[in-house]
Amino acid sequence: MQFISAEYLFTGKAAPIKNGVICIDNNGFVLEVLNPAVDEINWEKVKKYEGIICPGFVNTHCHLELSYLKGKISQDTQLHGFIQEIISLREQFSEQERLEAIQLAEQEMITNGIVAVGDISNGNTTFNLKQQNNLYYHTFIEVFGSDPAIAKSAFNHAELLYNSYFDKTKASITPHATYSVSNKLTELIKSHCIKNNSLVSIHNQETESENQFFKEGKGKLFEFLNIAEKTNQAFNPTQQNALPSFLAKYSGLNKVLLVHNTFTEKDDIAWANQFSEHIYWAFCPNANQYIEGRQPNYHLFLNEKCTIGTDSLASNWSLSILDELKTISNNSPSIELEKLIKWATINGAEFLGIDKQYGSIEKGKKPGINLIEQLNGDSIKLTQESTVSVLF
Repeated sequence: MQFISAEYLFTGKAAPIKNGVICIDNNGFVLEVLNPAVDEINWEKVKKYEGIICPGFVNTHCHLELSYLKGKISQDTQLHGFIQEIISLREQFSEQERLEAIQLAEQEMITNGIVAVGDISNGNTTFNLKQQNNLYYHTFIEVFGSDPAIAKSAFNHAELLYNSYFDKTKASITPHATYSVSNKLTELIKSHCIKNNSLVSIHNQETESENQFFKEGKGKLFEFLNIAEKTNQAFNPTQQNALPSFLAKYSGLNKVLLVHNTFTEKDDIAWANQFSEHIYWAFCPNANQYIEGRQPNYHLFLNEKCTIGTDSLASNWSLSILDELKTISNNSPSIELEKLIKWATINGAEFLGIDKQYGSIEKGKKPGINLIEQLNGDSIKLTQESTVSVLF
């Protein structure tokens, strides 16, 4: 049993506790949370750190299988260019190179204080590593295909992967994005998700031309997909943004995570909240910067259930939730660290359904304990020099 403290303790749920103390056992289970303002504390038994203590991070959106593409994809390509480069490069790497990159990427996440991951998979290259339980994983087996003729074969491939997964309670079949799934494929995915009460994760409004795709039936993304799949000639524009155009087809689902949201508007958020009370939002700030050179309007989401993802090393410089929070803080300095920590911890844990163990520092939980140092002490803000280390 140990007692640890820092200048502030962020539990993930409550307001930060100045000089808060955690009583924790040697296996990382929280025995007690103490507040010096109301609790009597024997400070001689307490190990005090500079900085803040917070729960282990929850990375709600990653593509671990793309780790072999670190540093291989150009920046500022916009989404259509990014997809094009992945297609052109993905056959140039051996299975061994892919597996080694996956292992290194997982270790990077562990070192950076990540304890749980919502990971996208198009194949099974990550399955053996995930079975080792070094991190908690929920695997979203991704399906795409805007050609109705391939809907059944695309879904069958995903279903084979799903059935081969070692723990189906930690796996879902999920649509890739708003623009890349035919109506026929949508029905197959939706039926499976409702039957299994699955979590769903969808790339949403990542690029400006995604909204243009649905509203007008044109734009860079439309043109790229028309060439790549030759299926959009008969597409009928909806005169709406991507989110309502697509998500309306998925009524009756369990929790839905909308990922990126770079070009999501106020009306889209209002529509989503009317559609379902189980909508969560994932931001991947550094991937947005890498691909589009843009950030979402975070202030539109201050009252929403927001989470944080790293995306993949194909579109990022690191797998670090702290680095993502730094980017948000730099872009929107008025957003308090307390809210950012909540986005990075308990909200993601609640989406993944693992908040009984992860996401907050509370008695009986084993959430992982992170120490963040080198903050702006006067305002308790992150700086570019802020670092994270794992205490438990």
